[in-house]
Amino acid sequence: MDTEAPHTQRGHSSPDEGEERSRFVFSGAAPGPGRSGWLTWRRAGLLGAACTVFLLLLSNFVLQPFLIPSRSMEPTLAVGDRVLVNKLAYRFGGPPERGDVVVFDGTGSFVREAPAGNPVGDAVHGVASALGLAEPSDTDFVKRVVGVGGDDVVCDENGRIKVNGVLLDEPYLFPGDSGSKVPFRIVVPLGSLWVMGDHRSQSRDSRDHLGEPGGGMVPVEKVIGRADWIGWPVSRWGGVGSVGGGRG
Repeated sequence: MDTEAPHTQRGHSSPDEGEERSRFVFSGAAPGPGRSGWLTWRRAGLLGAACTVFLLLLSNFVLQPFLIPSRSMEPTLAVGDRVLVNKLAYRFGGPPERGDVVVFDGTGSFVREAPAGNPVGDAVHGVASALGLAEPSDTDFVKRVVGVGGDDVVCDENGRIKVNGVLLDEPYLFPGDSGSKVPFRIVVPLGSLWVMGDHRSQSRDSRDHLGEPGGGMVPVEKVIGRADWIGWPVSRWGGVGSVGGGRG
C-alpha cells in the first residue's frame, strides 16, 4: 500500500509542474533569440545616440573639428585637413594674438548676412559640420591674425608687411608668395582683428573687404576659437602653432 501513494502523488503533481512551465514560457519572462537581438540593437542605438550627444556638446563648448575647405592657409593647413579648434583658448586666457590661427564667424565682416537655406538641411549640415564630417558653414572662416587692436599694419610697394613699423617675419607664407600684392595701410580698431591667409595669392581675407562696411576687420567676439592641432589625416598629426610674435 505504501508503494501506491508516492505514485499517486507524483501523478498528481506532474500536470501542475507542466502548467507552471507553460505559464512561465507564455509570460515571455525568458527572452528568446529574437528578443535578445532586439535588446542588443536597442542598446547599440542608445549608446550611439549618447555618444553623438556627447560629441556635439564637446564640439559646441570645448573642442570642435573643422574641415579645411580651401587652399587659403597652405602650407600650414591643406584641403581636407581636420583641425581641432580650441574654444576655451580665449575664454580663460587673453585675447587673440598676432600669429594665432583662428576660426571665426564672418557674418558682418566677410559676409553681410547668413545665406537663407532649408532649416532641416541646415540643421543636418550643422551637425555634420560640428563633427568635422562636412565642410563648415559658408560664414565660417579660418585665417591667421596679422594685426590686433591698435596695430598699424602696412604693406609697402615691395609686398612687405610691417606692424607698428617693424617688418613682420612670416615663415608660414606659401613658397613664392609675398606679404601682399596689393599695398594697403590700416589701423586696427580696438576689439578687432586684421586677418590674412598664409597662401596670400589664393586667400580672400581682410584685404578683400577694405572698401566694405567694417573695413575687413573681424570683431574679437566673432572668434569661435583657436586652431591648435591637426587631427586628420594621421600623416599630418601635430600642432598648428602660433608664429609671428605676440602683442609687443
